[in-house]
Amino acid sequence: MNWNKWIRQFHRWVAIAFTLTVIVTFIALAQENPIVWVSYVPLFPLALLLATGLYLFALPYVAKWRGGRRVIEAK
Repeated sequence: MNWNKWIRQFHRWVAIAFTLTVIVTFIALAQENPIVWVSYVPLFPLALLLATGLYLFALPYVAKWRGGRRVIEAK
């Protein structure tokens, strides 16, 4: 599998995990005696989403930048 495809797939799965942790956090904080540290649980998947999202955002710009310096092959 291509490195870019792997990161894109990883980003999708982390997005699902982030959504689930946010839902669990809302449920946990809605209880009568909420556990406050649960509100920090979504921060780890959010950091992973930030890193992979910035990478995926930069891909087209890097490809365009690299595209200008291609080596012409002799026929």
